[in-house]
Amino acid sequence: MIYSMTGFGKAALRYGSRTITVAIKSLNSKQADLSARVPSAYRTAELELRSLITSQLQRGKIDLSISIDDDALEGNASLINREALLGYVHQLRALSSELGQELPLDTAALLRLPGVLDTESTRQPELGEEELAVLRQATQQAVDELMEFRRQEGVMLYEVLAERIQRITALLAEITYPEAERIQQVRQRLEEGLRKLMPSGDYDRSRLEQELIYYIEKLDINEEKSRLAHHLSYFMEVLDAPQPGQGKTLGFIAQEIGREINTMGSKSNHAAMQQLVVQMKDELEQIKEQVLNVL
Repeated sequence: MIYSMTGFGKAALRYGSRTITVAIKSLNSKQADLSARVPSAYRTAELELRSLITSQLQRGKIDLSISIDDDALEGNASLINREALLGYVHQLRALSSELGQELPLDTAALLRLPGVLDTESTRQPELGEEELAVLRQATQQAVDELMEFRRQEGVMLYEVLAERIQRITALLAEITYPEAERIQQVRQRLEEGLRKLMPSGDYDRSRLEQELIYYIEKLDINEEKSRLAHHLSYFMEVLDAPQPGQGKTLGFIAQEIGREINTMGSKSNHAAMQQLVVQMKDELEQIKEQVLNVL
């Protein structure tokens, strides 16, 4: 079973008058790279949450976002520092008069200015154990949802990768037929060249056989075919492993598959073989692209 590195999970739990929302998004990356947006009230728990997330997600570019919605703060006018707000408005109007141009008053922007909201009233109390437990639970639920998303994506990745490996295996089997024809063509070209140089046919045939064997051995791809078949089998074996986290291993195997295909291509001097090698390279490139998304 393989998992994708792409996923999204979200969970929202209530604690008293608050709604704690945890959202986690992940994309592919060579290692665990977590960026977090955590309210100041939960800063003390950030390291613990980071450890909880990375230990389960393992790899990926991970984005953690936590928000708090407190019903007790809604509609509470006493939280607004009227003097500070009016001071900002007065300054903006004075500046508009000096510039001779009316400046728009954005209420939302004004409320975000320093001192407009009463800091004593909005200050978060120290994070208690009960609230921390709810925060942990919400984070775990978001991680579970993200992992389920990854699992579903992994099913589709598996089908794509397995299909590409099967195609390369089928193409490898086809190389058997033009290879026999290729060796015969090499023999014919060498004999024709000798006949042109020596029309009388007066040449050492045993030496010709030796040179022919040497030349054919240099073009022989049986070892490459055997190693390639082994790599393809090993790729599927790793792909079927029960535990996730095969992405790096699959990437290494894909490199070895590419090495054998390239060697076969350099040794092939037969048009049909070269076409098959090109098709295998095309399938391998698509495998490499998909492997980058495997956890």
